[in-house]
Amino acid sequence: MTNILLKGGCVIDPASQRNGIMDVLVAGTRIAAVGPDLAVSAPAGTEVVDCRGQLVLPGLIDTHAHVYQGVTGRFGMNADLCGVHSGVTTLVDQGGPSSITLPGFRDYVVATAKSRVVAFMSCYLVGGLEGHYYPELYRPDCLDVDAAVKAARSNRDLVRGLKAHAEIGGFARWGVDVMRLAARMGREADLPVYIHFGQLWPKPQEGGLAVDPDSIFNQVVDMLKPGDVLAHPFSRHPGGFVELDGKLHPLVKEAVARGLKIDVGHGSHFSYRTARIVLDYGVMPDTLGADMHGYNTTVPAPPGTPESHPDEEDHMFKGRIRFSLVSAMTSMLALGLTIEQVVPMVTVNAARMIGMEDTLGTLRVGAEADVSVLNDQRGRWTLHDNEGTAVTTDRLLKPAFCLRAGERFDAVASILPVAQAA
Repeated sequence: MTNILLKGGCVIDPASQRNGIMDVLVAGTRIAAVGPDLAVSAPAGTEVVDCRGQLVLPGLIDTHAHVYQGVTGRFGMNADLCGVHSGVTTLVDQGGPSSITLPGFRDYVVATAKSRVVAFMSCYLVGGLEGHYYPELYRPDCLDVDAAVKAARSNRDLVRGLKAHAEIGGFARWGVDVMRLAARMGREADLPVYIHFGQLWPKPQEGGLAVDPDSIFNQVVDMLKPGDVLAHPFSRHPGGFVELDGKLHPLVKEAVARGLKIDVGHGSHFSYRTARIVLDYGVMPDTLGADMHGYNTTVPAPPGTPESHPDEEDHMFKGRIRFSLVSAMTSMLALGLTIEQVVPMVTVNAARMIGMEDTLGTLRVGAEADVSVLNDQRGRWTLHDNEGTAVTTDRLLKPAFCLRAGERFDAVASILPVAQAA
């Protein structure tokens, strides 16, 4: 058994109500003790890691990943690149596998990754092929409620929810039919449905329905149940939390009161301007996902995949700004949130979203030793979004390393952003 003592870091564990300078002792794959000055009682041969000046957190959970590498074309990233090598121990793939492709996802992604990977299975039979490059594959005829419910029920360990899209391009093609089927899947499978808001596809060139972007949110919310997740509150694209007049959609607070949850789903459509509007109205996200994929992150495209996404020119689907889950945490701090508000989004709240709060998102004694250690720097840095908005921050978080079931992985991912000094 390998013993590791994480010494003198600032431990923040909302699930256990811990926040202060202390040690974390890991014995094998489990948390053995948390408290001050554990070195005196640690077993002989324990490896001591100096964590002074660093944050020691429950293993970070990325609630919005795209890691069905090899099947979702350019869209799907390598799980460990986004996961353990970026300081993240658990990834929630959003809509990569479907009822048809779920067995391959289990065998070729989940079983081979060092990171823990679970999924919000796609409501569409084709899943996330090439990042939804072909809109017609996502029409109502391409959803099968019975097949999706059967797959979800038969794979409860892996399928923690369902993924669907409520956006202008789809509504212009099919109205609310797709969302109605997705909501039914969620009810019958007794799983949360994660809803993408903000434009994904261009409107059809001819024959499309007239769509008021501000009408989408209320049509969708009326179909949903408590625990379903509204994604991308800070998107710069129309059809989401902020109306065309720049005001918060009037149903957002009512949706929260009904028990619906909000996930940041950062992505390349993240907007500091939109975020400021939503936060100033008093709306606080529950969870924080990175939403990295092969169109907004600099990675080699698999041979034969499209050179560009059809939305890139009109909707800037492709990202120019590097980001990660930890840099998204820094963005939240730059917006004025406290570290005590941000850490639950990527730990206990995220674990609750996927129904795994009994086993993940905590450093309690006896829990699996999933731990993320972050560098916590002070200074002045400039952060940018893809709209061109710049903000400054005096606090910068960067992943140092993580323990996944007690095994150490350094944060050496090539995709991690480099901060720009102000």
